[in-house]
Formats: sequence, structure tokens, C-alpha cells
Amino acid sequence: MINTTLCYILRGDQCLMLHRVKKENDLNKDKWIGIGGKFEDKESPEDCLLREVREETGLTLTDYAYRGIVTFVSDRWPTEYMHLFTATGFTGKLKQCDEGELEWLSWDMLTKIPHWEGDEIFLRLLKQNAPFFSLKLCYEGEKLVQAVLDGTQLK
Repeated sequence: MINTTLCYILRGDQCLMLHRVKKENDLNKDKWIGIGGKFEDKESPEDCLLREVREETGLTLTDYAYRGIVTFVSDRWPTEYMHLFTATGFTGKLKQCDEGELEWLSWDMLTKIPHWEGDEIFLRLLKQNAPFFSLKLCYEGEKLVQAVLDGTQLK
């Protein structure tokens, strides 16, 4: 089991996205995802968030919100608890990322680019400014086979 963070950094109607095209053996290969990564020892979700955003983008977050937790269950990879954030304030200058290409995209584009099927559920919740939520997404390969939001079956 692993813990990760994922952040959608917002600038107006745009979101900073990472096109995962550089890492070897990347379970997110060729997909577009938010910014984040794995916890290091003794890190809180916020510690991990701030470190990962700084390492991957060069930006320092100044205004962010913890929005929910997403549990990924897969027949291929270990269970993952992803701590989901949005951010609207940051300082610094965007840098090159060694995991992929960073690009500001309009929010409406996020479901039109290659992504995990379950991402559409939490992206909708974020857009609707839903209160803190718990979402469980179960995959067989890359196919979403079950989604449970706050204990209620969606799929």
C-alpha cells in the first residue's frame, strides 16, 4: 500500500497538467495527470504536496485546499491512497519536469486528453466544489470496474 498526493494547480480557468512521457515503467505512461507523487518517511499529506509540487514544477504553493482521498485498487499495482488537493496560489517560475511535459490546459480539456477513467469522477467533484469526499476506484488493467463515493456505489 502506498500514499501519494495529487494537486490540480489552478490559474484562472486553466489547470497545470503533467503529460507523463519521460519515465521508464510508468503506470501513468502517456496519460495526463495533476502534480504529485509518493510520500517520503515522516511526511504529512501537506508536506508531500509542497515537496512534490516544488520538485516537479519549481513552484511554491501559497494557497491550497485538501479536497478528498481517493483509494485506488488494482489487479496490477498495490493499493494506493491518493490525497487530493487543489491550489490557487503559488510563487516561483515553472521549470522543466523530469517526469513529463508540463502544460496549462483549460479545465474543459481535462476529460478530452488521455487520462484514467475514474479521474472524471473526482474532476467533476472538484469542479462542483464538493465537500471533502472519499472515493474508491477499482481497476482491472486500465478499465474502471467499480466506483464508490462516500460509501455509495456509482459504478
